[in-house]
Amino acid sequence: MNEGRGPRVLVAVASRHGATAEMAGHLAVDLERTAAGQRLGLTAAVRLVEHDPDPAGFAAVVLGSSVYAGRWDQSARQWANRHLTLLRDRPVWLLSSGPVGSAPFPTDEAHDVDPIARQIGACGRRTFPGRLDPDRLGHGERALVRAMRAPIGDFRDRAALRSWADEIAEHLAATRVDGTRGARA
Repeated sequence: MNEGRGPRVLVAVASRHGATAEMAGHLAVDLERTAAGQRLGLTAAVRLVEHDPDPAGFAAVVLGSSVYAGRWDQSARQWANRHLTLLRDRPVWLLSSGPVGSAPFPTDEAHDVDPIARQIGACGRRTFPGRLDPDRLGHGERALVRAMRAPIGDFRDRAALRSWADEIAEHLAATRVDGTRGARA
């Protein structure tokens, strides 16, 4: 990502099989490339929540998680709880990756996202279609996918992700978030 002097955005992500981490990487690049992101000199860094990234040096956070059986990954929930005080002090967005198949796929959010959003005071949240690749699953997961007759394939929507990056960058520009703590400039 860029090494500018503008606001820094942490894209912290829990990704069981890599698809959500790939989405986080695309989102980070898209945040920097938006018109608002370039005006601000915005930089974005992707970090896995399992490495416990510290949100203190970032003006904003996007916290993302893969969704399985209607729930966020436990590591994302634990990271949010561990950093709750810092997250409440800056703009935060929540990204869920999980529904698969052709529209209309299940549009319901993971049932544990609303409590996280309320605790943090999230600016927004979005659920994006995901990827289901049986070759990346464990034996038990493959059996469950077969039993549920879940659609196989990559259903991620890059255009929708780019559009969301633009919304986030525009919000940061409109609220004039500074480069370190989420405080207004």
